[in-house]
Amino acid sequence: PGVNLIPVSRLNILRLAPGGHVGRFCIWTKSAFEKLDQLYGTWTEASTMKKNFNLPQQIMSNSDLGRLLKSDEIQSAIRQPKKQGSHSVLKKNPLKNHAIMTRLNPYSDVTRRNAILQSRLGAYKR
Repeated sequence: PGVNLIPVSRLNILRLAPGGHVGRFCIWTKSAFEKLDQLYGTWTEASTMKKNFNLPQQIMSNSDLGRLLKSDEIQSAIRQPKKQGSHSVLKKNPLKNHAIMTRLNPYSDVTRRNAILQSRLGAYKR
């Protein structure tokens, strides 16, 4: 339980990083690294097992992303952050909030008062 053995010839990204989360503790043997070099090749030698396969070249020469984003060249090219404007007003339910209902329908006070009087009159008649 918790230990997986995977041969180098059958490496699978879903086994090494399930869910896309890198962080598995992997133990590699010397023969596994040699097999990787044969399978995928190195920066200087081509693969012996795969035809016309080259290792992808690194895209970023400087991998310090925080320093890159704070550089003057990047900061001058990106747009300024949006200023915090006024937030939208929360819509209140007029069926539960009597003040909002009165604002929407001024006659609702009269109908509400009549409904209360009718219920009291019905209770009084019983």
